[in-house]
Amino acid sequence: MKSNYKIIIVITILLLILSVTISVANYMVSLKSTQTHLKTQSLPLSIDNIYTEIQKHLIEPYLVSSMMANDTFLKDWIVHEEENVGKIAKYLDSIKNKYEMLTAFLVSEKSHKYYTHNGYLEEVKKDNPTNQWYFKFKNTPKSHEINLDFNENFTNTLIMFINFKIYDDNYNFIGATGIGIEISYIDEMLRMFKKNYHLNVYFLNEDGKVVLTRQNKEAYSHLNEMKELKKYRDQIISKDTSMIEYEKNGEEYLLKTKYIPELDIYLVVEAKLNDFDKEATQVFYFNLIISLIFTLLFAIIIMFVLRNYHRKLEILADFDSLTEIPNRRNFNTKFEQFLSLHKRDERPICLVFMDIDDFKSINDELGHNIGDEVLIQVAKILKNRVRKTDLLSRWGGEEFTIAFIDTNINDAHTITQKIREAIEKNETLKKTVGYNLTASFGLTACNEYDTIDTVISRADKAMYEAKQHGKNRVVLARSAVSEESS
Repeated sequence: MKSNYKIIIVITILLLILSVTISVANYMVSLKSTQTHLKTQSLPLSIDNIYTEIQKHLIEPYLVSSMMANDTFLKDWIVHEEENVGKIAKYLDSIKNKYEMLTAFLVSEKSHKYYTHNGYLEEVKKDNPTNQWYFKFKNTPKSHEINLDFNENFTNTLIMFINFKIYDDNYNFIGATGIGIEISYIDEMLRMFKKNYHLNVYFLNEDGKVVLTRQNKEAYSHLNEMKELKKYRDQIISKDTSMIEYEKNGEEYLLKTKYIPELDIYLVVEAKLNDFDKEATQVFYFNLIISLIFTLLFAIIIMFVLRNYHRKLEILADFDSLTEIPNRRNFNTKFEQFLSLHKRDERPICLVFMDIDDFKSINDELGHNIGDEVLIQVAKILKNRVRKTDLLSRWGGEEFTIAFIDTNINDAHTITQKIREAIEKNETLKKTVGYNLTASFGLTACNEYDTIDTVISRADKAMYEAKQHGKNRVVLARSAVSEESS
């Protein structure tokens, strides 16, 4: 068993070396492949996911605003029914509630009155700073715009207004309408991207202004404030998707852009490589721990397998696989030990050599499977009739040997006769072969000059004499007592 433990130790050390080597190699490969994987898979897939989320959260308000600007009811109201404030308030309230917006509004160019779901709110004036958005928007060639602003009339939180111009049938500008939504949930969404995907997400308009970003102290308000990215302005503010690599504060970054035509803004996704290296490092330590645990478990399994295999080898070496009784090798080893004790202590030992009668005809006529059943059943009879202190073995083929320890020749003869009768009268054997099976026995007593070969030889000759005298009998070897059969 000591050699088995040495094998287990060697295998465990080799497995540990192998698992650590593989883990380190995988870690190095992972670090090298991080940037490539980030460029070709992670970042493009992430920006598509973000775009999908942006569509889900921002496109609906955009479409609602666009629908309002093209609604004939709203146009007719501005042109013909502006004095009916209750009617427009009810319309804006229905839009607000139906689509769960913070507010829905309308500004009439004719009267410069600002209406919400609560009705008339105020008159927009050029000299009022909070109304400047309307006059700037009116004078731009764009049909719509997105503004982020604080509006004290609604809430102190940041609001995103999606504004659309309203034109009459002759394409004359008659006002502006749109909706307002709280930006806090968008900030949470951008924080989620940062937390879950390690990505910094923000949005730029075509002037390079940051119109939407995660709220934090380090947030920039314009692309020009980002000195590392100023030189890439034309690539970033482009309707073509682009990938940019740059360094900031000694760290390597990847940046990917995507134009969102529905909102006329540019989605920018920024990834710091070290964030992904940290993940690879965590995976490395996790894999290392798991591999070490599996190595120890594997070593334990190997130990049990080797122990079990060793036991099976011992069984295969010492026991007959068919009858599950000791084989000739086992018998010889133990019998030699008892012979030595016999010569020293003069302890009586008798040996029986047994052969099943007409076994060859059983194999030839009934088949080897029946022959095997016969051998198994005979072995069971012998095990039940032989003491644990005695020796029993399948010598080979249909031959069996029994050594009676501390037993004189007369007692051995009596026991052997009972074994012979048990075999002859066994019903299972009779059903198996169709007749009363018998066996012939040769019996001898050991003397002080005997070796295993001389004892076996005498018992074997006595067994053959039993065969010659009609089988189914026990014959005593001549050196033990006078020839006798029964």
